[in-house]
Amino acid sequence: MESHLLTDIRLFNTRKLLAQAKLRDDIKIIEEKKLLISRKRLDDIKLLENRKLLANRKPLINIKPQIKLQAIQVSKSFAGVKALDKVSLDVRAGTIHSLMGENGAGKSTLMKCLFGIYTKDSGEFILEGRKINFANPRQAMESGVSMVHQELNQVHTRSVMENIWLGRFPGLPPFYVSHKKMYQDTLDVFKKLGISLDPKAIIRNLSVSQRQMVEIAKAVSHDSKIIVLDEPTSSLADAEVEHLFRIINNLKSQGCAIIYISHRMNEILKISDEVSVLRDGKMVNTSHASDLTTDKIITMMVGRELDNVYPPKDNVPGEIVLKVEGLTAQYCNNLKDVSFELRKGEILGVAGLMGAGRTELVEGIFGLVTLKSGKLIKHGKEIKTGNSRRAMKHGFALLTEERRATGIFSILNVRENVVVANIKNYKRMKLYISGKQMSADAEWAIKTLRIRTPGQRTLIRSLSGGNQQKAIFGRWLLTKPDILLLDEPTRGIDVGAKYEIYQLMIDLAKEGDSIIMVSSELPELLGVCDRIMVMSGGFMTGIVDAKKTNQEEIMTLAAQCV
Repeated sequence: MESHLLTDIRLFNTRKLLAQAKLRDDIKIIEEKKLLISRKRLDDIKLLENRKLLANRKPLINIKPQIKLQAIQVSKSFAGVKALDKVSLDVRAGTIHSLMGENGAGKSTLMKCLFGIYTKDSGEFILEGRKINFANPRQAMESGVSMVHQELNQVHTRSVMENIWLGRFPGLPPFYVSHKKMYQDTLDVFKKLGISLDPKAIIRNLSVSQRQMVEIAKAVSHDSKIIVLDEPTSSLADAEVEHLFRIINNLKSQGCAIIYISHRMNEILKISDEVSVLRDGKMVNTSHASDLTTDKIITMMVGRELDNVYPPKDNVPGEIVLKVEGLTAQYCNNLKDVSFELRKGEILGVAGLMGAGRTELVEGIFGLVTLKSGKLIKHGKEIKTGNSRRAMKHGFALLTEERRATGIFSILNVRENVVVANIKNYKRMKLYISGKQMSADAEWAIKTLRIRTPGQRTLIRSLSGGNQQKAIFGRWLLTKPDILLLDEPTRGIDVGAKYEIYQLMIDLAKEGDSIIMVSSELPELLGVCDRIMVMSGGFMTGIVDAKKTNQEEIMTLAAQCV
Protein backbone atom coordinates (compact mmCIF):
# COMPACT_ATOMS: atom_id res chain seq x y z
CA MET A 1 0.00 0.00 0.00
CA GLU A 2 2.88 2.29 0.81
CA SER A 3 4.38 1.56 -2.56
CA HIS A 4 1.12 2.63 -4.29
CA LEU A 5 1.09 5.80 -2.22
CA LEU A 6 4.69 6.61 -3.12
CA THR A 7 3.88 6.02 -6.78
CA ASP A 8 0.88 8.41 -6.59
CA ILE A 9 3.00 11.07 -4.88
CA ARG A 10 5.70 10.76 -7.55
CA LEU A 11 3.05 10.99 -10.30
CA PHE A 12 1.53 14.02 -8.65
CA ASN A 13 4.94 15.70 -8.32
CA THR A 14 5.73 14.92 -11.96
CA ARG A 15 2.44 16.40 -13.10
CA LYS A 16 3.06 19.42 -10.90
CA LEU A 17 6.54 19.88 -12.40
CA LEU A 18 5.09 19.53 -15.92
CA ALA A 19 2.36 22.05 -15.10
CA GLN A 20 4.94 24.51 -13.76
CA ALA A 21 7.12 24.05 -16.85
CA LYS A 22 4.13 24.58 -19.13
CA LEU A 23 3.15 27.68 -17.16
CA ARG A 24 6.67 29.06 -17.57
CA ASP A 25 6.48 28.35 -21.34
CA ASP A 26 3.06 30.06 -21.53
CA ILE A 27 4.37 33.06 -19.61
CA LYS A 28 7.39 33.18 -21.92
CA ILE A 29 5.10 33.03 -24.99
CA ILE A 30 2.88 35.79 -23.54
CA GLU A 31 5.94 37.97 -22.83
CA GLU A 32 7.26 37.37 -26.37
CA LYS A 33 3.83 38.30 -27.79
CA LYS A 34 3.77 41.45 -25.62
CA LEU A 35 7.26 42.31 -26.87
CA LEU A 36 6.23 41.80 -30.49
CA ILE A 37 3.10 43.91 -29.97
CA SER A 38 5.09 46.72 -28.35
CA ARG A 39 7.65 46.62 -31.18
CA LYS A 40 4.86 46.77 -33.74
CA ARG A 41 3.35 49.72 -31.93
CA LEU A 42 6.70 51.45 -31.94
CA ASP A 43 7.00 50.76 -35.69
CA ASP A 44 3.49 52.06 -36.24
CA ILE A 45 4.26 55.17 -34.19
CA LYS A 46 7.46 55.73 -36.20
CA LEU A 47 5.54 55.23 -39.46
CA LEU A 48 2.91 57.73 -38.34
CA GLU A 49 5.55 60.26 -37.36
CA ASN A 50 7.29 59.82 -40.73
CA ARG A 51 4.01 60.40 -42.56
CA LYS A 52 3.37 63.58 -40.54
CA LEU A 53 6.91 64.75 -41.28
CA LEU A 54 6.46 64.15 -45.01
CA ALA A 55 3.10 65.89 -44.98
CA ASN A 56 4.57 69.00 -43.36
CA ARG A 57 7.69 69.03 -45.50
CA LYS A 58 7.63 71.36 -48.58
CA PRO A 59 8.00 69.55 -51.90
CA LEU A 60 11.43 69.74 -53.45
CA ILE A 61 9.95 70.40 -56.94
CA ASN A 62 6.95 72.34 -58.20
CA ILE A 63 4.28 69.94 -59.37
CA LYS A 64 2.87 71.21 -62.68
CA PRO A 65 -0.89 71.47 -63.17
CA GLN A 66 -2.40 68.63 -65.15
CA ILE A 67 -2.44 68.89 -68.93
CA LYS A 68 -5.94 69.86 -70.05
CA LEU A 69 -5.38 69.92 -73.81
CA GLN A 70 -2.74 68.47 -76.13
CA ALA A 71 -2.09 69.08 -79.80
CA ILE A 72 0.14 66.35 -81.20
CA GLN A 73 1.89 66.72 -84.58
CA VAL A 74 -1.01 68.70 -86.13
CA SER A 75 -0.60 69.63 -89.82
CA LYS A 76 -2.82 71.63 -92.19
CA SER A 77 -2.32 72.84 -95.78
CA PHE A 78 -4.22 75.27 -98.01
CA ALA A 79 -3.81 74.92 -101.77
CA GLY A 80 -0.50 73.13 -101.28
CA VAL A 81 0.85 75.73 -98.83
CA LYS A 82 1.69 74.36 -95.37
CA ALA A 83 -0.14 76.47 -92.77
CA LEU A 84 0.71 74.06 -89.92
CA ASP A 85 3.67 71.68 -89.97
CA LYS A 86 3.57 69.01 -87.20
CA VAL A 87 2.71 71.44 -84.43
CA SER A 88 2.56 70.11 -80.84
CA LEU A 89 1.26 72.00 -77.81
CA ASP A 90 0.42 71.28 -74.15
CA VAL A 91 -2.08 73.50 -72.33
CA ARG A 92 -2.44 73.06 -68.56
CA ALA A 93 -5.49 73.53 -66.35
CA GLY A 94 -5.73 76.86 -64.54
CA THR A 95 -3.08 78.56 -66.69
CA ILE A 96 -2.94 81.22 -69.40
CA HIS A 97 -1.02 79.89 -72.41
CA SER A 98 -0.23 82.53 -75.03
CA LEU A 99 0.39 81.92 -78.73
CA MET A 100 2.56 84.36 -80.67
CA GLY A 101 3.86 84.61 -84.20
CA GLU A 102 3.82 86.74 -87.33
CA ASN A 103 0.70 86.97 -89.47
CA GLY A 104 0.29 83.66 -91.26
CA ALA A 105 2.44 81.82 -88.69
CA GLY A 106 -0.46 79.43 -87.96
CA LYS A 107 -1.84 80.60 -84.60
CA SER A 108 -5.47 81.06 -85.61
CA THR A 109 -5.31 78.10 -88.00
CA LEU A 110 -4.31 75.78 -85.14
CA MET A 111 -7.19 77.00 -82.99
CA LYS A 112 -9.67 76.74 -85.86
CA CYS A 113 -8.61 73.10 -86.38
CA LEU A 114 -9.27 72.51 -82.68
CA PHE A 115 -12.63 74.31 -82.81
CA GLY A 116 -13.96 72.37 -85.82
CA ILE A 117 -13.85 75.24 -88.32
CA TYR A 118 -11.03 73.60 -90.30
CA THR A 119 -10.33 69.89 -90.73
CA LYS A 120 -6.72 69.04 -89.90
CA ASP A 121 -4.73 66.96 -92.41
CA SER A 122 -2.96 64.90 -89.76
CA GLY A 123 -2.17 64.78 -86.04
CA GLU A 124 -4.58 64.70 -83.13
CA PHE A 125 -6.05 66.72 -80.28
CA ILE A 126 -6.49 65.23 -76.79
CA LEU A 127 -8.86 66.84 -74.28
CA GLU A 128 -8.63 65.55 -70.70
CA GLY A 129 -7.12 62.26 -71.81
CA ARG A 130 -9.48 61.44 -74.69
CA LYS A 131 -9.06 62.03 -78.41
CA ILE A 132 -11.31 64.67 -79.94
CA ASN A 133 -12.08 65.60 -83.52
CA PHE A 134 -14.86 68.18 -83.66
CA ALA A 135 -16.81 68.32 -86.91
CA ASN A 136 -18.12 71.82 -86.17
CA PRO A 137 -18.00 74.58 -83.53
CA ARG A 138 -21.25 73.39 -81.92
CA GLN A 139 -19.64 70.06 -80.99
CA ALA A 140 -16.65 71.94 -79.58
CA MET A 141 -18.79 74.20 -77.39
CA GLU A 142 -20.88 71.27 -76.14
CA SER A 143 -17.61 69.58 -75.10
CA GLY A 144 -16.44 72.65 -73.17
CA VAL A 145 -14.21 74.34 -75.78
CA SER A 146 -15.10 77.94 -76.69
CA MET A 147 -13.42 80.49 -78.95
CA VAL A 148 -13.76 84.28 -79.10
CA HIS A 149 -12.73 85.19 -82.64
CA GLN A 150 -10.72 88.24 -83.64
CA GLU A 151 -13.46 89.09 -86.13
CA LEU A 152 -16.72 89.01 -84.18
CA ASN A 153 -19.46 86.77 -85.61
CA GLN A 154 -22.73 88.17 -84.28
CA VAL A 155 -26.31 88.76 -85.42
CA HIS A 156 -26.34 92.56 -85.52
CA THR A 157 -30.13 92.94 -85.57
CA ARG A 158 -30.77 90.82 -82.46
CA SER A 159 -30.30 91.58 -78.75
CA VAL A 160 -27.33 90.88 -76.53
CA MET A 161 -29.05 88.00 -74.70
CA GLU A 162 -30.26 86.41 -77.96
CA ASN A 163 -26.69 86.41 -79.28
CA ILE A 164 -25.38 84.80 -76.10
CA TRP A 165 -27.97 82.00 -76.01
CA LEU A 166 -28.34 81.55 -79.78
CA GLY A 167 -29.08 77.87 -80.54
CA ARG A 168 -29.95 77.05 -76.92
CA PHE A 169 -32.84 79.34 -76.04
CA PRO A 170 -34.60 78.38 -72.78
CA GLY A 171 -38.16 77.04 -73.06
CA LEU A 172 -39.45 74.83 -75.88
CA PRO A 173 -38.13 76.42 -79.07
CA PRO A 174 -39.41 76.98 -81.68
CA PHE A 175 -42.84 76.86 -79.99
CA TYR A 176 -41.98 78.84 -76.87
CA VAL A 177 -38.92 80.82 -75.74
CA SER A 178 -38.66 82.02 -72.14
CA HIS A 179 -37.29 85.55 -72.54
CA LYS A 180 -37.63 86.08 -68.79
CA LYS A 181 -35.25 83.19 -68.02
CA MET A 182 -32.93 84.23 -70.84
CA TYR A 183 -32.77 87.75 -69.39
CA GLN A 184 -32.02 86.49 -65.88
CA ASP A 185 -29.42 83.96 -67.07
CA THR A 186 -27.67 86.75 -68.99
CA LEU A 187 -27.63 88.98 -65.91
CA ASP A 188 -26.14 86.11 -63.89
CA VAL A 189 -23.29 85.66 -66.39
CA PHE A 190 -22.69 89.43 -66.52
CA LYS A 191 -22.61 89.62 -62.72
CA LYS A 192 -20.06 86.80 -62.60
CA LEU A 193 -17.83 88.68 -65.06
CA GLY A 194 -18.46 92.22 -63.82
CA ILE A 195 -20.00 93.37 -67.12
CA SER A 196 -22.47 96.28 -67.13
CA LEU A 197 -24.59 95.89 -70.25
CA ASP A 198 -28.32 95.80 -70.95
CA PRO A 199 -29.20 92.23 -72.06
CA LYS A 200 -31.96 93.69 -74.26
CA ALA A 201 -29.65 96.11 -76.12
CA ILE A 202 -29.34 95.52 -79.88
CA ILE A 203 -25.87 94.36 -80.91
CA ARG A 204 -25.45 96.85 -83.76
CA ASN A 205 -25.84 99.73 -81.29
CA LEU A 206 -22.86 98.60 -79.18
CA SER A 207 -19.23 99.57 -79.61
CA VAL A 208 -16.70 96.98 -80.77
CA SER A 209 -15.31 96.60 -77.24
CA GLN A 210 -18.79 96.04 -75.77
CA ARG A 211 -19.53 93.43 -78.42
CA GLN A 212 -16.28 91.71 -77.54
CA MET A 213 -17.40 91.49 -73.90
CA VAL A 214 -20.63 89.86 -75.12
CA GLU A 215 -18.63 87.19 -76.94
CA ILE A 216 -16.57 86.46 -73.83
CA ALA A 217 -19.77 86.18 -71.80
CA LYS A 218 -21.10 83.74 -74.40
CA ALA A 219 -17.98 81.58 -74.06
CA VAL A 220 -18.29 81.56 -70.26
CA SER A 221 -21.99 80.66 -70.46
CA HIS A 222 -20.99 77.27 -71.93
CA ASP A 223 -19.13 76.36 -68.70
CA SER A 224 -16.04 76.00 -70.86
CA LYS A 225 -12.92 74.08 -69.81
CA ILE A 226 -10.88 75.69 -72.61
CA ILE A 227 -11.41 79.28 -73.81
CA VAL A 228 -9.50 80.58 -76.84
CA LEU A 229 -9.18 84.39 -77.05
CA ASP A 230 -7.98 85.58 -80.46
CA GLU A 231 -6.71 89.19 -80.25
CA PRO A 232 -9.26 90.09 -77.54
CA THR A 233 -7.75 93.52 -76.75
CA SER A 234 -7.20 94.77 -80.31
CA SER A 235 -10.04 97.31 -80.02
CA LEU A 236 -10.00 97.94 -76.26
CA ALA A 237 -8.74 100.99 -74.36
CA ASP A 238 -6.37 100.53 -71.40
CA ALA A 239 -9.13 100.58 -68.74
CA GLU A 240 -11.10 97.96 -70.69
CA VAL A 241 -7.98 95.80 -71.07
CA GLU A 242 -7.54 95.79 -67.28
CA HIS A 243 -11.19 94.76 -66.87
CA LEU A 244 -10.69 91.92 -69.36
CA PHE A 245 -7.58 90.76 -67.49
CA ARG A 246 -9.57 90.61 -64.25
CA ILE A 247 -12.14 88.41 -65.99
CA ILE A 248 -9.41 86.15 -67.43
CA ASN A 249 -7.66 85.75 -64.07
CA ASN A 250 -11.01 84.94 -62.46
CA LEU A 251 -11.60 82.16 -65.01
CA LYS A 252 -8.03 80.93 -64.47
CA SER A 253 -8.61 80.66 -60.70
CA GLN A 254 -11.64 78.45 -61.41
CA GLY A 255 -9.42 75.94 -63.24
CA CYS A 256 -10.24 77.08 -66.78
CA ALA A 257 -7.40 76.88 -69.32
CA ILE A 258 -7.03 80.06 -71.39
CA ILE A 259 -5.34 80.12 -74.80
CA TYR A 260 -4.48 83.76 -75.49
CA ILE A 261 -3.48 84.99 -78.97
CA SER A 262 -2.07 88.52 -79.21
CA HIS A 263 0.63 90.62 -80.84
CA ARG A 264 0.92 92.97 -77.86
CA MET A 265 4.17 92.04 -76.11
CA ASN A 266 3.50 93.89 -72.86
CA GLU A 267 0.16 92.09 -72.42
CA ILE A 268 1.71 88.70 -73.13
CA LEU A 269 4.46 89.14 -70.55
CA LYS A 270 2.00 90.56 -68.00
CA ILE A 271 -0.75 87.94 -68.07
CA SER A 272 0.77 84.69 -69.38
CA ASP A 273 2.04 81.63 -67.54
CA GLU A 274 3.53 80.01 -70.65
CA VAL A 275 4.23 81.37 -74.14
CA SER A 276 4.53 79.40 -77.38
CA VAL A 277 5.92 80.98 -80.55
CA LEU A 278 5.11 79.78 -84.08
CA ARG A 279 6.94 80.75 -87.25
CA ASP A 280 6.01 79.66 -90.78
CA GLY A 281 3.62 77.01 -89.47
CA LYS A 282 6.14 75.40 -87.11
CA MET A 283 6.43 75.48 -83.32
CA VAL A 284 9.64 77.35 -82.52
CA ASN A 285 9.66 77.49 -78.74
CA THR A 286 7.58 77.15 -75.56
CA SER A 287 8.82 78.88 -72.40
CA HIS A 288 7.61 80.23 -69.08
CA ALA A 289 6.66 83.88 -69.47
CA SER A 290 9.01 84.80 -66.61
CA ASP A 291 11.98 83.57 -68.70
CA LEU A 292 11.16 85.78 -71.71
CA THR A 293 11.68 89.40 -72.75
CA THR A 294 10.19 91.41 -75.61
CA ASP A 295 13.43 91.13 -77.59
CA LYS A 296 13.57 87.34 -77.16
CA ILE A 297 9.97 86.96 -78.37
CA ILE A 298 10.54 89.19 -81.41
CA THR A 299 13.69 87.27 -82.37
CA MET A 300 11.81 83.94 -82.16
CA MET A 301 8.87 85.36 -84.15
CA VAL A 302 10.74 86.92 -87.07
CA GLY A 303 13.88 84.78 -86.99
CA ARG A 304 16.09 87.84 -86.63
CA GLU A 305 16.67 90.72 -84.24
CA LEU A 306 14.48 93.80 -84.77
CA ASP A 307 16.49 96.79 -83.57
CA ASN A 308 13.76 99.43 -83.88
CA VAL A 309 10.01 99.03 -83.43
CA TYR A 310 9.35 102.28 -85.35
CA PRO A 311 11.16 103.51 -88.46
CA PRO A 312 12.84 106.94 -88.41
CA LYS A 313 10.41 109.81 -89.04
CA ASP A 314 11.90 111.84 -91.87
CA ASN A 315 8.72 113.24 -93.42
CA VAL A 316 8.36 117.02 -93.26
CA PRO A 317 4.81 118.46 -92.95
CA GLY A 318 4.10 121.37 -95.31
CA GLU A 319 1.19 123.68 -96.02
CA ILE A 320 -2.38 123.13 -94.81
CA VAL A 321 -4.36 120.85 -97.15
CA LEU A 322 -7.51 120.24 -95.07
CA LYS A 323 -9.46 122.34 -92.58
CA VAL A 324 -12.24 120.77 -90.52
CA GLU A 325 -14.52 123.34 -88.88
CA GLY A 326 -17.24 122.62 -86.30
CA LEU A 327 -17.94 119.03 -87.38
CA THR A 328 -21.04 117.75 -85.52
CA ALA A 329 -22.93 114.49 -86.13
CA GLN A 330 -26.68 114.50 -86.71
CA TYR A 331 -27.77 111.23 -85.06
CA CYS A 332 -25.10 110.43 -82.47
CA ASN A 333 -23.50 112.27 -79.58
CA ASN A 334 -19.93 111.17 -80.29
CA LEU A 335 -18.99 114.02 -82.60
CA LYS A 336 -19.47 117.58 -81.34
CA ASP A 337 -18.03 120.77 -82.80
CA VAL A 338 -14.65 119.29 -83.82
CA SER A 339 -12.19 121.59 -85.60
CA PHE A 340 -8.59 120.99 -86.69
CA GLU A 341 -6.11 121.38 -89.57
CA LEU A 342 -4.17 118.76 -91.51
CA ARG A 343 -0.92 119.56 -93.35
CA LYS A 344 0.60 118.12 -96.49
CA GLY A 345 2.91 115.19 -95.70
CA GLU A 346 1.72 115.03 -92.09
CA ILE A 347 0.67 112.00 -90.03
CA LEU A 348 -1.95 113.23 -87.55
CA GLY A 349 -2.85 110.75 -84.81
CA VAL A 350 -6.22 110.57 -83.08
CA ALA A 351 -6.25 109.29 -79.49
CA GLY A 352 -9.09 108.78 -77.00
CA LEU A 353 -10.99 106.30 -74.87
CA MET A 354 -13.89 104.10 -75.99
CA GLY A 355 -16.82 106.23 -77.17
CA ALA A 356 -14.63 109.33 -77.58
CA GLY A 357 -15.77 109.78 -81.20
CA ARG A 358 -12.58 108.84 -83.06
CA THR A 359 -14.28 106.46 -85.51
CA GLU A 360 -17.22 108.86 -85.98
CA LEU A 361 -14.71 111.59 -86.91
CA VAL A 362 -13.07 109.74 -89.80
CA GLU A 363 -16.40 108.28 -90.95
CA GLY A 364 -17.93 111.78 -90.85
CA ILE A 365 -15.14 113.12 -93.07
CA PHE A 366 -15.63 110.19 -95.47
CA GLY A 367 -19.41 110.73 -95.66
CA LEU A 368 -20.54 107.63 -93.74
CA VAL A 369 -21.89 109.60 -90.76
CA THR A 370 -24.61 112.16 -91.41
CA LEU A 371 -23.43 115.61 -90.33
CA LYS A 372 -25.63 118.16 -88.60
CA SER A 373 -23.17 121.00 -89.13
CA GLY A 374 -19.57 121.72 -90.00
CA LYS A 375 -17.32 122.39 -92.99
CA LEU A 376 -14.59 120.54 -94.88
CA ILE A 377 -12.21 122.88 -96.68
CA LYS A 378 -9.64 121.21 -98.94
CA HIS A 379 -6.96 123.28 -100.66
CA GLY A 380 -8.90 126.43 -99.80
CA LYS A 381 -12.23 125.27 -101.25
CA GLU A 382 -15.21 123.94 -99.32
CA ILE A 383 -16.17 120.42 -100.33
CA LYS A 384 -19.11 118.16 -99.58
CA THR A 385 -18.63 114.45 -99.13
CA GLY A 386 -22.00 113.06 -98.00
CA ASN A 387 -21.19 109.56 -99.28
CA SER A 388 -18.16 107.39 -99.95
CA ARG A 389 -18.27 107.77 -103.75
CA ARG A 390 -18.05 111.56 -103.49
CA ALA A 391 -15.36 111.33 -100.81
CA MET A 392 -13.23 109.14 -103.09
CA LYS A 393 -13.59 111.69 -105.92
CA HIS A 394 -12.17 114.31 -103.54
CA GLY A 395 -9.11 112.11 -102.89
CA PHE A 396 -10.09 110.51 -99.58
CA ALA A 397 -9.59 106.85 -98.65
CA LEU A 398 -10.90 105.12 -95.50
CA LEU A 399 -9.51 101.96 -93.95
CA THR A 400 -12.24 100.91 -91.49
CA GLU A 401 -11.85 99.51 -87.98
CA GLU A 402 -13.69 96.22 -88.53
CA ARG A 403 -12.23 94.13 -91.33
CA ARG A 404 -14.92 91.47 -91.49
CA ALA A 405 -17.96 93.75 -91.19
CA THR A 406 -16.88 96.71 -93.34
CA GLY A 407 -13.52 95.80 -94.89
CA ILE A 408 -13.22 92.55 -96.80
CA PHE A 409 -15.65 90.85 -99.17
CA SER A 410 -15.28 87.39 -97.67
CA ILE A 411 -16.81 85.48 -100.61
CA LEU A 412 -14.37 87.07 -103.09
CA ASN A 413 -10.73 86.26 -103.74
CA VAL A 414 -7.65 88.35 -103.00
CA ARG A 415 -7.46 89.94 -106.45
CA GLU A 416 -11.09 91.01 -106.41
CA ASN A 417 -10.76 92.49 -102.92
CA VAL A 418 -7.67 94.47 -103.88
CA VAL A 419 -9.03 96.02 -107.09
CA VAL A 420 -12.71 96.54 -106.17
CA ALA A 421 -12.38 100.24 -105.23
CA ASN A 422 -10.52 100.99 -108.49
CA ILE A 423 -12.75 99.04 -110.87
CA LYS A 424 -13.56 101.98 -113.16
CA ASN A 425 -9.89 102.19 -114.21
CA TYR A 426 -10.05 98.67 -115.67
CA LYS A 427 -12.90 99.39 -118.08
CA ARG A 428 -11.99 99.23 -121.75
CA MET A 429 -14.25 101.18 -124.17
CA LYS A 430 -17.13 100.52 -121.73
CA LEU A 431 -17.31 97.01 -123.17
CA TYR A 432 -15.19 94.85 -120.88
CA ILE A 433 -12.87 94.91 -117.87
CA SER A 434 -9.16 94.27 -118.33
CA GLY A 435 -8.35 91.16 -116.31
CA LYS A 436 -4.68 91.56 -117.23
CA GLN A 437 -4.46 95.00 -115.62
CA MET A 438 -6.39 93.80 -112.58
CA SER A 439 -3.93 90.93 -112.11
CA ALA A 440 -0.97 93.29 -112.52
CA ASP A 441 -2.30 95.68 -109.85
CA ALA A 442 -3.13 92.82 -107.48
CA GLU A 443 0.38 91.42 -107.93
CA TRP A 444 1.84 94.88 -107.17
CA ALA A 445 -0.12 95.03 -103.90
CA ILE A 446 0.88 91.47 -102.93
CA LYS A 447 4.58 92.16 -103.51
CA THR A 448 4.68 95.72 -102.13
CA LEU A 449 2.79 94.89 -98.94
CA ARG A 450 4.18 91.34 -98.64
CA ILE A 451 0.74 89.75 -98.46
CA ARG A 452 1.14 86.05 -97.65
CA THR A 453 -1.24 84.21 -99.96
CA PRO A 454 -1.01 81.06 -102.11
CA GLY A 455 -2.20 83.18 -105.05
CA GLN A 456 -4.48 85.95 -106.29
CA ARG A 457 -7.38 83.54 -106.68
CA THR A 458 -7.30 82.45 -103.03
CA LEU A 459 -10.42 83.42 -101.07
CA ILE A 460 -9.50 86.31 -98.80
CA ARG A 461 -11.33 84.77 -95.84
CA SER A 462 -8.70 82.00 -95.72
CA LEU A 463 -5.90 84.52 -95.05
CA SER A 464 -4.81 85.59 -91.59
CA GLY A 465 -6.27 88.82 -90.18
CA GLY A 466 -3.06 90.75 -90.76
CA ASN A 467 -2.82 89.71 -94.41
CA GLN A 468 -6.46 90.67 -94.93
CA GLN A 469 -5.60 94.11 -93.52
CA LYS A 470 -2.69 94.46 -95.93
CA ALA A 471 -4.97 93.59 -98.86
CA ILE A 472 -7.42 96.35 -97.84
CA PHE A 473 -4.51 98.76 -97.50
CA GLY A 474 -3.43 97.85 -101.04
CA ARG A 475 -6.99 98.41 -102.29
CA TRP A 476 -6.95 102.05 -101.18
CA LEU A 477 -3.43 102.75 -102.40
CA LEU A 478 -4.55 101.82 -105.92
CA THR A 479 -7.08 104.69 -105.85
CA LYS A 480 -4.13 107.11 -105.41
CA PRO A 481 -5.64 109.19 -102.59
CA ASP A 482 -3.94 112.27 -101.14
CA ILE A 483 -5.65 112.00 -97.72
CA LEU A 484 -5.80 108.59 -96.02
CA LEU A 485 -8.14 108.01 -93.07
CA LEU A 486 -6.82 104.98 -91.18
CA ASP A 487 -8.94 103.57 -88.33
CA GLU A 488 -6.81 101.14 -86.29
CA PRO A 489 -4.61 100.26 -89.32
CA THR A 490 -2.32 97.87 -87.41
CA ARG A 491 -5.03 96.07 -85.44
CA GLY A 492 -4.20 92.35 -85.31
CA ILE A 493 -0.90 92.76 -87.17
CA ASP A 494 2.38 91.31 -85.89
CA VAL A 495 5.39 93.39 -84.94
CA GLY A 496 7.27 92.74 -88.20
CA ALA A 497 4.29 93.62 -90.41
CA LYS A 498 3.57 96.69 -88.26
CA TYR A 499 7.01 98.04 -89.05
CA GLU A 500 6.30 97.63 -92.76
CA ILE A 501 2.97 99.48 -92.41
CA TYR A 502 4.65 102.29 -90.45
CA GLN A 503 7.35 102.59 -93.10
CA LEU A 504 4.72 102.67 -95.85
CA MET A 505 2.85 105.47 -94.04
CA ILE A 506 6.03 107.53 -93.65
CA ASP A 507 6.96 106.95 -97.32
CA LEU A 508 3.48 108.12 -98.40
CA ALA A 509 3.84 111.20 -96.19
CA LYS A 510 7.26 111.95 -97.77
CA GLU A 511 5.57 111.80 -101.19
CA GLY A 512 3.10 114.47 -100.07
CA ASP A 513 0.12 112.40 -98.92
CA SER A 514 -1.55 113.31 -95.62
CA ILE A 515 -2.72 110.74 -93.08
CA ILE A 516 -5.19 110.78 -90.18
CA MET A 517 -4.52 107.72 -88.02
CA VAL A 518 -6.84 106.48 -85.26
CA SER A 519 -5.20 104.11 -82.77
CA SER A 520 -5.82 102.72 -79.28
CA GLU A 521 -2.07 102.15 -78.80
CA LEU A 522 -0.44 105.30 -77.43
CA PRO A 523 3.16 104.10 -78.02
CA GLU A 524 2.23 103.63 -81.69
CA LEU A 525 0.85 107.17 -81.98
CA LEU A 526 3.93 108.61 -80.26
CA GLY A 527 6.27 106.56 -82.46
CA VAL A 528 4.75 107.31 -85.88
CA CYS A 529 2.76 110.57 -85.77
CA ASP A 530 3.84 114.21 -86.06
CA ARG A 531 0.97 115.55 -83.95
CA ILE A 532 -1.72 113.82 -81.89
CA MET A 533 -5.29 115.08 -81.56
CA VAL A 534 -7.06 113.88 -78.41
CA MET A 535 -10.82 113.34 -78.25
CA SER A 536 -13.07 112.87 -75.20
CA GLY A 537 -16.84 112.48 -75.10
CA GLY A 538 -17.18 113.58 -78.74
CA PHE A 539 -15.13 116.77 -78.27
CA MET A 540 -11.61 117.59 -79.37
CA THR A 541 -9.80 118.36 -76.09
CA GLY A 542 -6.33 119.14 -77.41
CA ILE A 543 -3.64 118.70 -80.05
CA VAL A 544 -0.09 117.90 -78.89
CA ASP A 545 3.31 117.58 -80.53
CA ALA A 546 4.23 113.87 -80.62
CA LYS A 547 7.91 114.69 -79.94
CA LYS A 548 7.20 116.74 -76.81
CA THR A 549 4.23 114.98 -75.20
CA ASN A 550 3.90 111.77 -73.17
CA GLN A 551 1.25 109.16 -72.39
CA GLU A 552 0.25 110.85 -69.12
CA GLU A 553 -0.61 114.15 -70.86
CA ILE A 554 -2.60 112.35 -73.55
CA MET A 555 -4.58 110.32 -70.99
CA THR A 556 -5.34 113.48 -68.99
CA LEU A 557 -6.81 115.10 -72.11
CA ALA A 558 -8.68 111.88 -72.99
CA ALA A 559 -10.42 111.86 -69.59
CA GLN A 560 -11.59 115.50 -69.60
CA CYS A 561 -15.15 114.91 -70.85
CA VAL A 562 -15.76 111.37 -69.63
